[in-house]
Amino acid sequence: QVQLVESGGGLVQAGGSLRLSCAASGRTFSTYYMGWFRQAPGKEREFVTSISRTGVNTYYADSVKGRFTISRDNAKNTAYLQMNSLKPEDTAVYYCTAGMIRGTELTDFGSWGQGTQVTVSS
Repeated sequence: QVQLVESGGGLVQAGGSLRLSCAASGRTFSTYYMGWFRQAPGKEREFVTSISRTGVNTYYADSVKGRFTISRDNAKNTAYLQMNSLKPEDTAVYYCTAGMIRGTELTDFGSWGQGTQVTVSS
């Protein structure tokens, strides 16, 4: 498994932007699909976005399509989530995740970070 550490969360006003980073340990980063999930208080953890091993293919939940962008730098063992036009409903703990297959379910991913809080004020 790969160890993941997120950073970049914080408090931002509606309409603002944040960039999350996910640093991975190990030498096999490029063999993993990378993804981001989020969990709001009282709600289940939900899929946000994922990216293929080479970064060519990306996938988004409808709720963030056009506002969020996932990317990766395999030379730096790091994945990113650029979040623009943030809304109060984007408030959640954001988790970085890694898996061996393309997927949108929790069970499709085997490694998880500790999460980083994103709070969007209205």
